[in-house]
Amino acid sequence: MNLLLLGHGKTGSLVAEVAQQRKHHVRVVKSSENVNCSALIPEKLRDIDAVIDFTTPHCIRAHIEACVRAGKSMVVGTTGWYAEIPHVKNVVQNSGIGFVYAPNFSVGVNLFFDIVRTAAAALRHEYTGQIFERHHVHKKDAPSGTAIAVQRALQESGHTDEIVEITSFREGEVIGLHELVLESAADRIYLCHDAKSRRGFAEGAVRAAEWLIGKKGFYEFKDIWREL
Repeated sequence: MNLLLLGHGKTGSLVAEVAQQRKHHVRVVKSSENVNCSALIPEKLRDIDAVIDFTTPHCIRAHIEACVRAGKSMVVGTTGWYAEIPHVKNVVQNSGIGFVYAPNFSVGVNLFFDIVRTAAAALRHEYTGQIFERHHVHKKDAPSGTAIAVQRALQESGHTDEIVEITSFREGEVIGLHELVLESAADRIYLCHDAKSRRGFAEGAVRAAEWLIGKKGFYEFKDIWREL
């Protein structure tokens, strides 16, 4: 595959490394090279199979709309833009491109989401819940997209009408730690995912791009990761 990678931070750099290890050709575009989406015009994307985005929330909508105009499928690992999902979903579904996004592309985190959905039953048995997330000091958004996904999984479980509180910490170079604590008068349950490296995020994003080949539509990684 020919991949274009937007974003050359710590995760983006690892995405490029993983993609090359999986025998793909990768072109990396830094923000300074993509002013006003100048790197996403159709003639510059002619030979590109998919665009992978690990940039910042404020530019995501413009990037997506540019890829739609160019007819190029997209994988988005950037978080913090989810208020735009209804608009983006409509644009993507009317465009004929393939699109996958996720608050977290790690297979381990998506297993964690499944465990959270099962554990949500505790909220019907006099347990209260709290979500804690810790990330490095450079992270742009708080709470993290992954923590919001945990909160949403609890809400969608049907076991509670209350929104479980998220507490965020920004410390040093913490890659990503997410914890759900369920507490009753009798005991306390801890569920935790602690990322030891960013490699899980990178591998999931590249595999999502591979999965997209020949597909159209709007997908969330949590719904497709078991197929990879």
